[in-house]
Amino acid sequence: MSKDQKEVMGWKMPELASRLALDLEDGWFVNLGIGLPTLVADYIPEGREIILHSENGLLGLGPKPEAGEEDPDLVNAGKEPITLKPGGSYFSQSESFALIRGGHLDAAVLGAFQVSMHGDLASWKLPNATLGRVGGAMDLTVGSKRVFLFMQHCTNKGEAKIVEECSFPLTATRCVDRIYTNLAVIDVTEGGLVVKELAPGVKFEEVQERTAAPLQRSEALLVK
Repeated sequence: MSKDQKEVMGWKMPELASRLALDLEDGWFVNLGIGLPTLVADYIPEGREIILHSENGLLGLGPKPEAGEEDPDLVNAGKEPITLKPGGSYFSQSESFALIRGGHLDAAVLGAFQVSMHGDLASWKLPNATLGRVGGAMDLTVGSKRVFLFMQHCTNKGEAKIVEECSFPLTATRCVDRIYTNLAVIDVTEGGLVVKELAPGVKFEEVQERTAAPLQRSEALLVK
């Protein structure tokens, strides 16, 4: 399959952000990690109150500002411009991490280099990289009630990112609850990886072919 074909297969990233946002429940406090996960802020369902958190000391993040409306003093942990909803608040980074470590986040949405079939996460350093920073990810994976991954199913070279055992430096072990990729929504369970939903036009066999770990169909897929 060519690179162009891989890019158009399944959900595009904004579509995946919208799909993930549907699973965030009313009243949840949710951290959006640096990179792709920040797209979710633009797709929170209307009428649903999701309080978005950034580890640099913000609660109540809104969607990205319109071009020309950016405030250089209002950025997320990835230094991207953001908006703040009415009632939003600022506080110190130490208080922000106390909130994380205290177990007050209902979910963290993070990116990944690799994830294992057991829910181990590698997200901070590639094997050949001389530098890497784990940042707040190690706290978020341990302190959040749920960890959702938002990622492309494969690397740009077509290599599987979902594997039996991670070969990259780990962020945390057995921390991931659900994986959202351009091809599928996959639950990490005690019995293994279960495909909960397939992207439009994607077959289970195509997802398995691009995954370096065994997959199971959910009951909903079995009856289709």
